Amino acid sequence: MTDAGVRDRSTAGPGLRERKRAAAKAHVAEVAIGLFFERGYGEVSITEICEVAGVARRSFFRYFATKEDALLEPIRAMADLFEGAIAGAPAELDDGAALDHALRALGVHVVEQWAWLEHYFRMIEETAALAAAPELQLAGRERAVAGELLRRRGETGAADWRLRLRVGCGIAAFRVWLDDMRAGAAVEPVAHLDRVLAALRAG
Repeated sequence: MTDAGVRDRSTAGPGLRERKRAAAKAHVAEVAIGLFFERGYGEVSITEICEVAGVARRSFFRYFATKEDALLEPIRAMADLFEGAIAGAPAELDDGAALDHALRALGVHVVEQWAWLEHYFRMIEETAALAAAPELQLAGRERAVAGELLRRRGETGAADWRLRLRVGCGIAAFRVWLDDMRAGAAVEPVAHLDRVLAALRAG
């Protein structure tokens, strides 16, 4: 392989070290959440997570600041998926269509993972230590999403109220759909999400 080929690979995505670290972090989070499901969040210690995951405590703390931080890793992964879908939306889509494109991508992910996500969301709600977690504060997430929409059109600065309102309404629509999923009211989940988003666009 040529030097140019090496450079192309290194700039196309995360390097090998970053990918290994991400995989190790995901493994520890997966083990932790599996133990939480099995025994209850409050009954699992960081030491036990490390023993089952086969990592040292210092390795755990390289990835996560606390046990709660490990529990929130799937939320961060979904946020990354959502914002990545906005960044990767077709260039011809306007802001509203790009947002809907990303919400649908997130919805498909949720449906595919629903067998365990249903239990995961319940555990999140029942964990008092997470009540003030920044990852669960939608206002901050809405600002990040609005910023991503600006970046995809090559703009900088703060989003105006119209864009923030559209993002807030889109996230609220997704939350309504998720509530229907949890209540068993979404017989065809992705089609139902399409209907919810279409209703939002119709005003």
